[in-house]
Amino acid sequence: MARSCTFGIEEEYLLVNLGTGQVPATPSPAVIGRCREALGQYFAQEMFRSQIEVASPVFANLSEAREFFQYSRQRLRTTLAEEGMGLYGAASHPTAAWLRQKPAAPAHYRQLFADYRHVARRSLLNGLHVHVGVPPGCDRMQVINRVLGWLPLLLVLSTSSPLWVGQHTGYMSYRRVICGEWPHMGLPEPLPDWAAYERYRALLQRTGSLAVDGDFWWAIRPSRRFPTVELRICDGCPQLEDALCIAALFRHLVEHSITSRHDLAASNRELRWVAQENYWRAMRHGRQGEFIGLHEQRPVTAEGWLAQLQELLPIDTADAERVFYHAQHLLREGTHADQQLQCLAQARAAGLGRAQALQAVVAVGACN
Repeated sequence: MARSCTFGIEEEYLLVNLGTGQVPATPSPAVIGRCREALGQYFAQEMFRSQIEVASPVFANLSEAREFFQYSRQRLRTTLAEEGMGLYGAASHPTAAWLRQKPAAPAHYRQLFADYRHVARRSLLNGLHVHVGVPPGCDRMQVINRVLGWLPLLLVLSTSSPLWVGQHTGYMSYRRVICGEWPHMGLPEPLPDWAAYERYRALLQRTGSLAVDGDFWWAIRPSRRFPTVELRICDGCPQLEDALCIAALFRHLVEHSITSRHDLAASNRELRWVAQENYWRAMRHGRQGEFIGLHEQRPVTAEGWLAQLQELLPIDTADAERVFYHAQHLLREGTHADQQLQCLAQARAAGLGRAQALQAVVAVGACN
């Protein structure tokens, strides 16, 4: 039986006009105020004025997470609808005019825009972040190294950003392409343990490359605020069950890495090459990609890769069984990126102009 770790989830959303489907550059203070009232302590302003975040409490099980997000999403939808606004949860908006978007008021965000200019302005993107708690004394960098190789599979399941500025980008997660423009936002450095992490951090701080209170934005990282390992690779998930599936799989991976202490992935140089290659293939092709198996290092489909994970992790609860079933469904029937592209194709085939077809895609990206 794997150790039961607590976990938390952070979801980012864009605010959209229900009539036009567009992201307003400056939503009214009343709209943001009502969102804050609806969520209370779980509300957070994100880096754009038109973007908010829900940061959950700590959960002990998936039922608690489902109940919380069903309530918070519904509360937000109802509140925003009264203001003529909606909640958009896919990782990229198909037509948002990113150059018109304004940074949020907090000084931290204004500094990001000053430091990174167009890279920050282009980052009108929604992500799904999952924190999993680890016991005292557990080396979080070693945990990260053990689970790293499976992260591209979790990205595949979450892909929801194939469209950007009205165009099909050719990527199923264009969000992660844009993330690659930032420093310290790809896969983490190959640091063998916590001592190496602290030396690396000290080096960057000593040389002016990282502020004393600065963060790494890696695809997976040790949180500075909490005793957790934080998953950051995943696109935002409009469908709640998709987000819960990914959160549960990541939690299972971390639990297994703590209890088994077996290498689950890229613990040596060659396996890290595999992780990097699979990461690119996940961004580009999503569930249609051909991947490299982590142990035999032979070609494997996304479904075959999930089956390997299913063999590795114990399925000892109804929740675990349900999670793997949902992941299989996504890989067989299509992730949200596939749904967006299908919606666009169907709308064009029905005779809609490109602008109308893209507006239909916006409706698909609304949070359920």
